[in-house]
Amino acid sequence: MAGDETYWPAELFADLERTGPVPLYYQVSTRLERAIKAGTIPAGARLENEIAIAQKLGLSRPTIRRAIQELVDKGLLVRRRGIGTQVVQGQVVTRQVELTSLYDDLANTHHTPSTRVLTHEIVPASDEVAAHLGVAAGSDVVYLRRQRSTDGTPVAVLENFLPGEFADITVEQLETQGLYQVLRTRGVTIRVAKQKIGARSAENDESTLLEIDEGGPVLTVERTAFDDSGRAFEFGVHCYRPDMYSFETTLVAK
Repeated sequence: MAGDETYWPAELFADLERTGPVPLYYQVSTRLERAIKAGTIPAGARLENEIAIAQKLGLSRPTIRRAIQELVDKGLLVRRRGIGTQVVQGQVVTRQVELTSLYDDLANTHHTPSTRVLTHEIVPASDEVAAHLGVAAGSDVVYLRRQRSTDGTPVAVLENFLPGEFADITVEQLETQGLYQVLRTRGVTIRVAKQKIGARSAENDESTLLEIDEGGPVLTVERTAFDDSGRAFEFGVHCYRPDMYSFETTLVAK
């Protein structure tokens, strides 16, 4: 399929019930969902815009917008800036809330992770970073910023701060391995972490890096990890595309 070609299986909607009790947006949404799951509409296919679809089906644009939003919310479609509405490439990444790296989780679930290093530099520790790492404010720390993708689709923007002793970690290592994997080769035994999961609007260049709408929602994780001596060796602030990523945990009653 050409990069600028759009897809719309009009035959799926030939028998819409326009006077029945089932809302039209729901009829359009469910038929699209079945077609996507059956592979009739292939992964990566780009749908025509809402105005064109509404005209072809003789429906209002709000009806089409709501039908498409239903599938965006289910993680089957994604609105990508400069591209349009597209069928999600592969399944949404579901990650157990465990002390693992995103790179390892992707690789272990048969995804193909890739990393683009955006920043690799030594910076003075801010008060916040110093407090998390247990170092003096203003001391040298390593600042890393990376874009993590899976199967060619951006999933996360990862920011990490490490003690200055890890300044010799290379860009090449970060592009081919997960950060925790690199740290293990340096003798770090990863033991425990404090983690906070939240959500906010995308900031600065995050919308561009994640290929989402300007100011769109992102999932966030803030994590401080400690080695077996109790020393903090990493402070991370990460954001994730919510249509491509979710967290899963098991709760047990006491």
